[in-house]
Amino acid sequence: MSDLTLHWESHACLPLHPQASFAPIDRLRAAGVDYVSINVGMDMNPVQQVMAVIAGFRATIASQPDKYVQANTLADIQRAKSSEKIAIGFDLEGAMPLMEQPEMVALYAALGVRQIHFAYNRNNSVADGCHDVERGLTPLGVRMVQAVNAAGMLMDCSHTGRRCSLDIMAASSQPVIFSHANPLALVEHGRNITDAQIRACASTGGVVCVSGVSFFLGNTAPTVQDVARHAAYVADLVGVQHVGIGLDISFPQRELNDDPPVFNGQPYEPSYWWPKAAGYDRAILRATYTPVETWQVLAQALQDVGMSADDAALVMGGNMLRVARKVWH
Repeated sequence: MSDLTLHWESHACLPLHPQASFAPIDRLRAAGVDYVSINVGMDMNPVQQVMAVIAGFRATIASQPDKYVQANTLADIQRAKSSEKIAIGFDLEGAMPLMEQPEMVALYAALGVRQIHFAYNRNNSVADGCHDVERGLTPLGVRMVQAVNAAGMLMDCSHTGRRCSLDIMAASSQPVIFSHANPLALVEHGRNITDAQIRACASTGGVVCVSGVSFFLGNTAPTVQDVARHAAYVADLVGVQHVGIGLDISFPQRELNDDPPVFNGQPYEPSYWWPKAAGYDRAILRATYTPVETWQVLAQALQDVGMSADDAALVMGGNMLRVARKVWH
């Protein structure tokens, strides 16, 4: 598979419900996406919900082999692309579904989880969130990094505290990614990442995938030009070989209630996970996204900010393919 022919969407969100419609995945495929990583759970989601979602999503993929391929290997992605299907992997946002057991990493990998980050905005026993008090990676966190490396899973640092992300990158024996993150130098937001984080990611051989979320692009109606501008900043800082795309589009389905019923025995409280003081205001309702069709015009937008056609192709998928080729077993 040529590194210049694959379009890799590093992060997208369906409702966390076993019966979620995959119509948005069909839209991504129609827009030219060859592989997409779909979220199957966050720190606030109980394990029983995460497992039900994985089971439901796997069943949907298996029931429509004319459209979808469960991606466990690069060969699966090649098979999907050659037959004009879309390959699908899963990702976890936070370590709490691991239940403080490093052995859970390999189990999730066997179920199709191909990437993970360790904290969703808030601290836990493994890692720091980007909207919480800095402590750094915990001793358990070091063991979790080792488990992720051993399982052939992509180690992600999105949503993670700045000091903690540097600790993770130092602990990892494999390239580390940010599946959906933007440069702090362009937009001041706690979820955006510093030049030091970008350089550290690149030094592992990893990739920073630019998000298309309004808060992080600094535009309430974000465009493909915003995405290209942020991608160009990362490319200028560390080289085009360390830039990717993770638009982080959320596809709500109003008929489904995907809120967790409880979190650690307490009622689910969105303002804890998306604190207003950090720049959110009813985040789930107020966030806007670059459209799915961004994928159809992204190559030209990247060239408009100074990249060559080959550079643009690397950003749109070749770089993530290179990292997965090294990390995935």
